[in-house]
Amino acid sequence: MAKRKSHSARWLREHFRDSYVTQAKAQGYRSRAVFKLQQIDARERLLCPGSVIVDLGAAPGGWSQWAADRVGERGQVIALDILPMLPYPGVRFIQGDFREDNILVELQNTLTDCAVDLVMSDMAPNMSGMAAVDQPRVIYLGELALAFAQESLGPEGSFLLKTFQGEGFDTLYEVIRQDFSQVRIHKPPASRGRSREVYIVARRSRKDNGGE
Repeated sequence: MAKRKSHSARWLREHFRDSYVTQAKAQGYRSRAVFKLQQIDARERLLCPGSVIVDLGAAPGGWSQWAADRVGERGQVIALDILPMLPYPGVRFIQGDFREDNILVELQNTLTDCAVDLVMSDMAPNMSGMAAVDQPRVIYLGELALAFAQESLGPEGSFLLKTFQGEGFDTLYEVIRQDFSQVRIHKPPASRGRSREVYIVARRSRKDNGGE
């Protein structure tokens, strides 16, 4: 218990000293995570006007904010999270657990058979601090997000996944490489250096390109 309290206190100190936290507040963003997406998008050009975006693990909504502003009125952003999220113009929010079939069906019905241009997942489980417990949960959420992306993406669609290095990472990465023609790993500057989180960007599903 003392170790967990010490970890929480350190996190709070770092959080309030973090320049990205300060910038997010100054610019009206809901979380510092928006800068991770911005930095990845600057290199990958994932978000374009008119795009259809699905944001998994969206709360409190920083990624959805950035995505809605980028895709504009002709685009569409569908956000999903188990936690509540305040409304934002251009974002349709579904509250529920992505692991539950009824929530997945609701998400699919919301898309009304339109092809998705980008599935982005910032999902993460509630961390216990025990890698043997947390890492399998992380990988499982990544596998679920990948399965949804494969089912929903259009021919030129992209997949952006936050995951964590550790047991199961290499296997998940290889599955993604088998499923997509272009795969890259990013560690954006806004990601804390000591964090094991990385972001996988995958493009051009092989199922839509004859398995090439």
